[in-house]
Amino acid sequence: MGKIVVTEFVSLDGVMEDPGGSGSFSHGGWTFEIDRGEGNAFKLEETMATDALLLGRVTYVEFADAWPSRDGEFADKLNALPKHVVSSTLKQLPWNNSSVLKGDLSDEVGKLKELYDADIVVHGSAQLAQGLIENDLVDELRLMVFPVVLGSGKRLFGASADKKRLELVDTKTVGEGVLILTYARPTTINADKAGG
Repeated sequence: MGKIVVTEFVSLDGVMEDPGGSGSFSHGGWTFEIDRGEGNAFKLEETMATDALLLGRVTYVEFADAWPSRDGEFADKLNALPKHVVSSTLKQLPWNNSSVLKGDLSDEVGKLKELYDADIVVHGSAQLAQGLIENDLVDELRLMVFPVVLGSGKRLFGASADKKRLELVDTKTVGEGVLILTYARPTTINADKAGG
């Protein structure tokens, strides 16, 4: 069974908006101002272990505009992957191996997890990531936290109906103080609750 992995670049104050500089955000491209060192190898390894992409409409459109014209190991893998897009408005799917998911998010994610054996990875896609977190559909959350406070911009975590407990399963520091934090759903807590 596949695993839903949300992977994001975030600032210390939780901003995830326009890390690559392709949008109109005033701080666009902020991740390129800080050396991430071995973080690049981490992202390549993550991508090579991916079975499929799950993307929101805005991120899909940005990726579909950027990646098909690129080559190299990372780009080749992204371009070859199946891409599933959560959208009620998207009509054109210019990127190869793309399909639209339009049903209930929980149902669609359940079907995807049955289709794949490894990671189904969400990049960017703020609204989708928040919906997955809110509905307890994220199996693993990988945050590359950059040592910068941006002060404004779209944040990864929005309002939630309830607290969300996570278990830190891995941490490393790369480059100029960039933290890679990997969290999973806390299986021990769930087991304790089930036991009474």
